[in-house]
Amino acid sequence: MTDAYADRVRRVAALRGCDTVLSGIRPTSVAEQLDAIRATATDELLPDFYGEGGAVEAVELRVAELLGTEAVAFFPTGTMAQQVAMRYGAELTGRDAVGLHPLSHPLMHERDAYAVLVGLRAVRTTGAPRNPTAEEIAGLDEPVGTLLLELPLRDAGFVLPTWDELVAVVGAARDRGFRVHLDGARLWESTVHLGRSAAEVAGLADSTYVSFYKSLGGHSGAALAGTAELVRYARAWRHRYGGNQFQQWPAALAALAGLDRELPRLPGYVAHAKRVAEALAGLPGARVHPAPPHTHQFRLWLPHPADALNDANLALAEEEKAWFVGGWRDTEVPGVAMAEVTVAAPALELDADQVVDLADRFLRRLTTA
Repeated sequence: MTDAYADRVRRVAALRGCDTVLSGIRPTSVAEQLDAIRATATDELLPDFYGEGGAVEAVELRVAELLGTEAVAFFPTGTMAQQVAMRYGAELTGRDAVGLHPLSHPLMHERDAYAVLVGLRAVRTTGAPRNPTAEEIAGLDEPVGTLLLELPLRDAGFVLPTWDELVAVVGAARDRGFRVHLDGARLWESTVHLGRSAAEVAGLADSTYVSFYKSLGGHSGAALAGTAELVRYARAWRHRYGGNQFQQWPAALAALAGLDRELPRLPGYVAHAKRVAEALAGLPGARVHPAPPHTHQFRLWLPHPADALNDANLALAEEEKAWFVGGWRDTEVPGVAMAEVTVAAPALELDADQVVDLADRFLRRLTTA
């Protein structure tokens, strides 16, 4: 066992044992996850067979209804789904360029799969830590086959445009003949800030990808939604990429469980995140972004080294059964660290005063270390 893995096991065990959790959720065991998907499966439900029938088909129909699209294809990963969407745009338009934000998921977290496997090249849409504006899209110095918009833009702090800004960006793309693809890994919780349903948001685009584990608590899996023609193409390329697995019913059942259980709760998490962020912004030297948060996730900075913050959080969890915020990492500013805060079901148990009290207990461990 490596030191990194041992540290992870220790953190997971500490978080599972906590009675109070501000950021994130208590990790579930395999047995608990089996119980959840067992409750979702009906007696007559049969396993899927190479992407056809069973729980996979049920997920596809459910997502198509939620997003208001003609068809949906279930994928084992979002990385694969996004490659297929961008490939489709290139073949349809004859353009090998794709409009990407420098902080977008394909550039930050997919090992350049869009270029290495699909043969596409990136056109950066803006250098600002936000989604591009209509003016920036209209001013791109070369055309692209697909404009990819990540909603929210995670590595800029889970930031979203307004609805009017989003409509304008899509309009600018249409004026230039670009296809529009939504990286909607966290689309489900973005509807609150945008003030529109998931179907209205997806209705702006030619294709939309959604995730089943980032906010819905599924095991894995994603969906690519759009026209019937797109989905026929997607199924062919899913097979070529090795994503046409013999059976995927465990992931599909977990996705259905998340759509049933977590999707209705997300607006409440988003509302509570605003209260949590306001409380945390009052800590000595703290900064939150965006303020207020656009979703139930936001960034928090504190003027301490990341190692010290992570050690304090782990000690608090192991000794007081309380989890503040984990996953701290150092920034380019010496002595200042940043973490992503995720407000989910456990945090709803804490009001503003209790958030401040928990933060004080956390900070005291820094001063006495």
